[in-house]
Amino acid sequence: MSKAPCNPEIKRTLEENPETNTEDESRHGPMPSNYLILSIFSCFCPAYPINIVAFVFSIMALNSYNDGDIDGSRRLGRNALYVAIASIIIGLLVIATYCFVHFSTHAI
Repeated sequence: MSKAPCNPEIKRTLEENPETNTEDESRHGPMPSNYLILSIFSCFCPAYPINIVAFVFSIMALNSYNDGDIDGSRRLGRNALYVAIASIIIGLLVIATYCFVHFSTHAI
């Protein structure tokens, strides 16, 4: 089988394609944790204003990284972690309090 001759215009077009340009990704460095999965998990706890804030911090951390602000992304990710953990703890306390009150007032 013979190979088709390589057209220099096709090669130049592929090199200029933004999908094949990986220089922008290497300039940002490694992505800091934004704790998106943890903040989504915390949204299932009954502490609604707090877990929505954790989710917003997580999305803001992702957007900061995409804008090139590594330090801001790291700071917002850390805030998302703290607020998500607080939301989970508060949610577990609400569930425990509800269960305690429910089972202590209903005599069998």
